[in-house]
Amino acid sequence: MERETQFIGQSAAFQDAVERASLAASLDRPVLIIGERGTGKELIAERLHRLSTRWDRPYVIMNCAAMPETLIESELFGHEAGAFTGATRTRAGRFEEADGGTLFLDELATMSMGAQERLLRAVEYGEVTRVGSSRPIRVDVRIVAATNEHLPALVDDNRFRADLLDRLSFEVITLPPLRAREGDIEVLAEYFGTRMAAVLGWDEWPGFGPRALAAMEGHDWPGNVRELRNVIERGIYRWADPSKPVDALSFDPFASPWQPAVRKPTAMTEAAKLPAGTPAEAPTPAAPPSGAVTDLRATVDAYEKQILADTMARCRFNQKIAAEALGLSYDQIRHALKKHGLN
Repeated sequence: MERETQFIGQSAAFQDAVERASLAASLDRPVLIIGERGTGKELIAERLHRLSTRWDRPYVIMNCAAMPETLIESELFGHEAGAFTGATRTRAGRFEEADGGTLFLDELATMSMGAQERLLRAVEYGEVTRVGSSRPIRVDVRIVAATNEHLPALVDDNRFRADLLDRLSFEVITLPPLRAREGDIEVLAEYFGTRMAAVLGWDEWPGFGPRALAAMEGHDWPGNVRELRNVIERGIYRWADPSKPVDALSFDPFASPWQPAVRKPTAMTEAAKLPAGTPAEAPTPAAPPSGAVTDLRATVDAYEKQILADTMARCRFNQKIAAEALGLSYDQIRHALKKHGLN
């Protein structure tokens, strides 16, 4: 499968974010990219580099969350031989590697306050000093940073430097979550479905059935496009008949009637923790799909049908196991399946 660098979507919210990135690309200024996980922050960062005047210069990526706090400064600014235990030779940092090009700092909010202070100096003055050295090195680097945190709130909590935020926020591009991208779920699903069918060697792509499409539209997609791709590709490779539209999706790969039990406090244990006379709270039921409701009966029926379809697929269409998973009798689940045409 070729590298994923395409921008796929037709919603106004998504197109606006892409256009904003295209506009900012030509300016040699820092850019912050904000968005939930799986919304495509890395793709926007690469677009900012490829459409800039630095397109033919280095594009260096550093995930700040993947670096221990004790090593992040060495990774960013480099170190001299003997600067610390294990530093057997001089090493250039990411700033020097990106000289003349773009440095993409992913998960910026995880950076320690000490590293933020040194980053501020590098951005402000265009100089870095290797760990263990007193000689500054001039660098010409454009900073693009990404996070899923609300940085002004971190500033208020004294977890992020206000002066660094001011320096990096020349332009802030906030990516919309998939649930806010009207019409894009089906477009993306078709794209990923066609590609996966080709990988599996199917003669043609049969598309999706109505039940799968309804389930996609009713899902909240907390993992956004990355989650959507996994769900689509998993559903296709599990589909038994390539000649028929794919009509069953598994949103939770861990769901199984035989999964290890999760130890939960009993109601009696929880009640014992409460002050005398305080009633214990009942378990919170799973929330139905969000969105405006114009027909209560139809919405409830659709939600019930979705639960039944997902549970049956998860239980490999064994009605007895599915009934136990849902707390129903065998007759009750048979009646429910017949009611929704899921027999």
